[in-house]
Amino acid sequence: MSPLLGLVTVLMARPRRALLLVGVAGAAAGTATAGPVAGVLLACYGVLGTRAALRRRADRHAARDHRRRLDQLCGLAADLRAGLPVPEPDDRPDRLARLTRAAVRLADRTGAPLAELLERIEADARAVDRGLAAATAQAAGARATALLLAALPAGGIGLGYGIGADPLAVLLHTPVGAVSAVTAAALQTGGLLWAERLGRVSDGHGR
Repeated sequence: MSPLLGLVTVLMARPRRALLLVGVAGAAAGTATAGPVAGVLLACYGVLGTRAALRRRADRHAARDHRRRLDQLCGLAADLRAGLPVPEPDDRPDRLARLTRAAVRLADRTGAPLAELLERIEADARAVDRGLAAATAQAAGARATALLLAALPAGGIGLGYGIGADPLAVLLHTPVGAVSAVTAAALQTGGLLWAERLGRVSDGHGR
């Protein structure tokens, strides 16, 4: 493994450290090239972009792990119906693991058919997943709108250059421009985080 790939792997495993590193690097690079306002903006947008990438990666891994465990649960129920012994349940703290452990305890105490209990847990979990997928699809429009609104300032800067002005010089090197740029970055950050929170609540991740 190359040193760069190893560094990326370590940072992916520690998202807070990755965000801190991106923020410091962005602030240093922006300040060195275009002044302190550029440093603040580059740090802010760099942290936002890195945070979004890390969250998408974590969500993909969680979804893949969830599907794999549901498949394992289905296989376990089939093994039990075939007369194979019951393995030790997972000790994870999530809802699926708790339900599985509860089903094993219930079967031990009452003699209830464990295979049937596990099949019902799996069917319920897959039904919940279908509902969350539908909610995510319905929230896609709101997320796209939020991203479009976040990109509008870049379009405004491009329009300024198109009419012959120099908007970056104003934003980065004048007091009024600096206040406007930092305020805009703060509002964009708050808006994106709020839209993300609403989206995660709607698709079930905010519970």
